[in-house]
Amino acid sequence: MVERIATIGFGEAAGAFAGAWAVAASAYDLKLDDPATREGMVARFASHGVAAAADVRTAIDGADLILSLVTAGSAMDAARAAAVAIAPGQLFCDMNSVAPDTKRAAQAAIERAGGRYVDVAVLAPVFPKRLAVPLLLSGAHAADAAAAVREAGFTDVSVLDGPVGAASSVKMIRSVMVKGIEALTAECVLAAASAGVLDEVLASLDASPPPRGWAAIADYNLDRMMLHGRRRAEEMREVVKTLDALGTGSVMTRGTVERQDALARPGAPVPEGLPTKLDTLLGRVRAEAAE
Repeated sequence: MVERIATIGFGEAAGAFAGAWAVAASAYDLKLDDPATREGMVARFASHGVAAAADVRTAIDGADLILSLVTAGSAMDAARAAAVAIAPGQLFCDMNSVAPDTKRAAQAAIERAGGRYVDVAVLAPVFPKRLAVPLLLSGAHAADAAAAVREAGFTDVSVLDGPVGAASSVKMIRSVMVKGIEALTAECVLAAASAGVLDEVLASLDASPPPRGWAAIADYNLDRMMLHGRRRAEEMREVVKTLDALGTGSVMTRGTVERQDALARPGAPVPEGLPTKLDTLLGRVRAEAAE
């Protein structure tokens, strides 16, 4: 039974969740150690009904559920700090956006100390969903953790059958698309605004067919790249020239040139269906890596 939750870190995500919990909560955040930010953090904790702890040990002592919600660069520090104080059997849910290898290293620290480590991927912005944000859990203790976070109030919880690192793989690889589109958007609209053709570019994009689902989009895009990658790479080199002349940046487009070139299979038959295309391309990638 979840009667008390502890969080390590109290940024945007912890604040979004804590305001909706119906159970007692305590938390520790590094900003409590800085005289310049301590008073503001204590007030923020109080506004969410969360007890401010002097350190990680105090925060997690007696907690039924520990949630690590820090920045990516602090994820391992949080795990090490918890490992020093964690009680045998305590659930440690690592909700940080870090690589599978980082999660596995954190798992080792927690489980050496007797804690139960769970890989948790948060698959959407925490606002406005808050406790309705989708969570994906993996690892040997994922089922127990899923029951605990549901009891704490989270409503969209799924368990992925796989070890620690499986859930974070979904999060990290998904970010290739999500954050990549954000970066491409910036590169596109900055150049369009600088060239004085923003309205026309956006209208042209609006005229394109709407997405048909990501599996269909991936299949179609790989088809175009395998068939016409060389020609498209040539065109994108001209796009690089355009962006460089505007001075708005071309880093994403330079990557597009490389990817189009790398996937092109001029004159070769293109396999039907996404799985077959991926098998073909992965075979090439692995063969090149082995050379």
